[in-house]
Amino acid sequence: MIETLKKLCTIPGASGDEEKVREFVRECVAECADEIREDSIGNLFVLKKGQKRREKPFMVCAHMDEVGIIIKEITSDGYLKFDFVGGVDRRSGVGKRVFVGEKGIPGVIGMRAVHLTTREERKKAPKLSELCIDIGCEKKAKAERIVRPGDYGVFDSDVKMLGEHKIKARALDDRFGCAVMIQLIKEELLYDTWFVFTVQEEVGCRGATVAAYSLSPAFALVLEGTTAADIPSSEGAMRVCAPGEGAVIGCMDGGTIYDKKMFSLLRGIAEEKGIKWQMKSRVAGGTDASRIHVSRGGVRTTSLSLATRYIHSPSSVADVRDMEAVLKLSRELINCEEEMLNA
Repeated sequence: MIETLKKLCTIPGASGDEEKVREFVRECVAECADEIREDSIGNLFVLKKGQKRREKPFMVCAHMDEVGIIIKEITSDGYLKFDFVGGVDRRSGVGKRVFVGEKGIPGVIGMRAVHLTTREERKKAPKLSELCIDIGCEKKAKAERIVRPGDYGVFDSDVKMLGEHKIKARALDDRFGCAVMIQLIKEELLYDTWFVFTVQEEVGCRGATVAAYSLSPAFALVLEGTTAADIPSSEGAMRVCAPGEGAVIGCMDGGTIYDKKMFSLLRGIAEEKGIKWQMKSRVAGGTDASRIHVSRGGVRTTSLSLATRYIHSPSSVADVRDMEAVLKLSRELINCEEEMLNA
């Protein structure tokens, strides 16, 4: 699973530009899936048949997209003006390397040097209008031969192991969830399960809205990356959650109050099986669950998340042991007998 994750985190796939991620996923599951289909918005649906069939579908989902950039304009002197796709802190972008367009043209996000800014300017995050991407072109015509307005881009960040158990990469949110689902699809399951690789989560959970309406599941499990703030400047509840402390079981966030019975079921499974778990100590953020749980007549929804430091930045950090905990809990939940889920 970790090797699959490493590959996933190197594939560009900003919201609305998930094609390469989707094709990689399709290749990974082609030989073990019982049905694969794609909808008009780009979600990938994968059915894995088990020994039994549920009355209504059980849906497991993770989103393929990542935060990124989109090119808006090319200046007369060859710089690229852009906007961020998804929630990116402008402070994390300055000086970072990027890949732009289908050919992955390398560039750097730049702004005026610190020597040329005022004391007041240095107290605030730079405005987007002050940033540009330098791809080494001196003229607009030269830049236009390799990049066009409307092209997407992603941060240029490699995958590295930190210490014994930590991994550093961009797009851990939510390629981690995709890697867990790929692993589960390759296994033998007790019940038929639909795995949905969604698009455009980072810009409003749009793929999940369409997918949940189409599939009309009775139950849903959302696999996600979530904000960890266990750094020296944070104390108490402001630390939210921490890599290495186990899978994060969803109770409530900024978009969803998760199904109480499914929360208790997951907690009970974790304690019975000795799987490390934790809760977020702050209500913040949101996931595809925000759209899924209110679809049609309502969907009983829960989540398992990966505590991720520096989320939505070029270099997120998480713990591989937590990934294994999420995998184990996901496996246990989707293999639960019908009576346990309906209790």
